Amino acid sequence: MIRSLKTRLITVATIWIAIAVIVSGFLLSRVTREFLVGQFYDELYVHLDELQGLMEYDDKGQFSLQRPLSDPRYLKPLSGFYWEIQKGGHILARSSSLEGPKLNVPNDDGADAQVHTHRINGPTGELLVAERLRWLDSTRDPLRIIIGTDKRYLDGELQKFNKVLTWSLGAFALSMIGAAVLLLLYAMAPFGQLRAALARLRNSGAPQVSGAFPEEVQPLIDDLNNLLTASGEQILRARAQAGNIAHGLKTPLAVLVDEARQLGESGAEHSAGIIREQCRRMQNQIDYQIARARAAVGRSRPVAASSLGDTAEQVVRALGRLHIERGLKIENCVPANLMVACEAQDLNEMLANLVDNACKHARTEVVIRAEGSAAPGFVSVSVEDDGPGLPPEAWDVVFKIGAQWTSQPGDGSGLGLPIVRDLVQLYGGDITLGRSPLGGLLVTVQIPSAH
Repeated sequence: MIRSLKTRLITVATIWIAIAVIVSGFLLSRVTREFLVGQFYDELYVHLDELQGLMEYDDKGQFSLQRPLSDPRYLKPLSGFYWEIQKGGHILARSSSLEGPKLNVPNDDGADAQVHTHRINGPTGELLVAERLRWLDSTRDPLRIIIGTDKRYLDGELQKFNKVLTWSLGAFALSMIGAAVLLLLYAMAPFGQLRAALARLRNSGAPQVSGAFPEEVQPLIDDLNNLLTASGEQILRARAQAGNIAHGLKTPLAVLVDEARQLGESGAEHSAGIIREQCRRMQNQIDYQIARARAAVGRSRPVAASSLGDTAEQVVRALGRLHIERGLKIENCVPANLMVACEAQDLNEMLANLVDNACKHARTEVVIRAEGSAAPGFVSVSVEDDGPGLPPEAWDVVFKIGAQWTSQPGDGSGLGLPIVRDLVQLYGGDITLGRSPLGGLLVTVQIPSAH
């Protein structure tokens, strides 16, 4: 099934024009053939009248012509133009062009002096024949005045006409198809403008679609801009609500932590530890859900194209300064011109979590790379380190909210990988863990590429 609207319209227009031209050509050829046949018979009728007017038949029964027919083709042997006069099955006279046996013209049922037409076999092919009967005396057998022309002359004229007609209609069909294609391309141009406007919207972060569009398309643009405006307002309200929730819960959590400290000082260390642990879990859940809500709300609007190379460079510089005392080498191998279909803030959060996690467990080196993915339309981004890594049985555990692998505990919250996973999945990508050639953990994420 053809999915392109432009291709559908051009295909339908081409088929319709082709059918119309073929039918028109067939009808024109048929009408022209009937016209030429009529012309040929009209010429035969004229020559038949001339031949009848030149006939002389005296009292002694002698037959003669006053002079030859005015058309010299009846004098040239086997020219394809013939006449013959018969009576009682015998030839009384014939044209100089005719040779061989008599013309075998069938007897008509009627016995009248009207002109009758036939198609018979002649000495040089099929003949178009006109015949008239004439009674010169009271004898039973009339004179049969026969005149004919080879059908090949009619076929030749028709063939010439069909050749000219074929070339003319072919050129006409091609011009009509070309005009239809140009018309459809011109009519579909606003959709290309709309696509370009949406691309500008993604790349520049403009709040609305701008441009000059036809009257039929402008209502759609207005509705789309209204939808974008409403969506932007919803995003702002959702983010404000998420911030309010975080701010509103911060004070109660601080109070609970302070109460746990006082319990610990009063000797109830066990109860204090339980409260601190539950507060930590609550804080993790709050941070995770707020990050997830912000990302989900951001995906409700058109995705902007972001530079993966620039974002990676910013993350590497920031974390390089953070871990400068360890002498850690963070190598950025991401091409500078590589673009992905991801919000810049979400992309920064994903890379920052992955690189920061790698830096915490690396010994001396962290490498970030990007290349084309096996999945069409995606970019594969990998972050690896030379640390101790994780065993395969830990690869599922670390994606749980607040979970850390107990054998290699870190100083984080256990939210980095879960947040990265949710962000990647919201953009239609995927994240996998593996063993790095450097010896540590290899994290690979698939991010949609920007076209």
